[in-house]
Amino acid sequence: MVYGFDGKVVVVTGGTSGIGLAAAKAFAKEGAFVFITGRRQDTLDDAVAQIGGKITGVRGDMSNLEDIDRLYDAVQQKHGQIDVIFANAGGGTFAPLGEITEEHYQSTFDSNVKGVLFTVQKALPLLRDGASIVLNASNVSAAGTPAFSIYSATKAAVRSFARNWMLDLKDRHIRVNAVSPGVTDTAGLNHLFGNGEQAEGTKTYLASLIPSGRVAQPEEIARSVLFLASNEASFINGIELYVDGGQKQI
Repeated sequence: MVYGFDGKVVVVTGGTSGIGLAAAKAFAKEGAFVFITGRRQDTLDDAVAQIGGKITGVRGDMSNLEDIDRLYDAVQQKHGQIDVIFANAGGGTFAPLGEITEEHYQSTFDSNVKGVLFTVQKALPLLRDGASIVLNASNVSAAGTPAFSIYSATKAAVRSFARNWMLDLKDRHIRVNAVSPGVTDTAGLNHLFGNGEQAEGTKTYLASLIPSGRVAQPEEIARSVLFLASNEASFINGIELYVDGGQKQI
């Protein structure tokens, strides 16, 4: 045990793959009671099996408010409070200006902004005073990316949530921080860039733009999430922590 999560109740949305799965594994290894969400039952069941420990999977789409209610009903059936929320669920696809459709706009904002908002808001009755909230933003909110304006705008909104919600929740001493990963080696990244040689070539190019000389592994982002959620970060509030190998510092 490193960060003191033994016996704590942790919710990780979008916990079936990538950064969410890595974070859920890390919290479970620390002894936490972990609840994860995923849209598909088969991948959810597989993630639960991989994570082990005190893990509960709840199928749901976090852009659907009824699914969020079901998540917290499941938590409340086993526990009286939540200690940590990692609002991680979300995603996006490329669409250059001139080709952005209403459906693309709506689905991206529903997943990345509406989902994060109501994941946190609906948890408030269960969140204990002194709890920690970590939001998954992205370093793309800090610089332009071709054909990625809608996704980038949603992540800028998520970063803004951290600044504002820490003020809304200050009387309850609930900290709200955002982690902003850079390019991370996940199945979602491969899907975004096309699987196979195309994805590998794109990752190689992107790695050349990063001072650390490589893309991140999900476990590296997860360790930053655990730090922000832990008492080791007790005086850190409202920040955006870039975990991107230094890319946005140049």
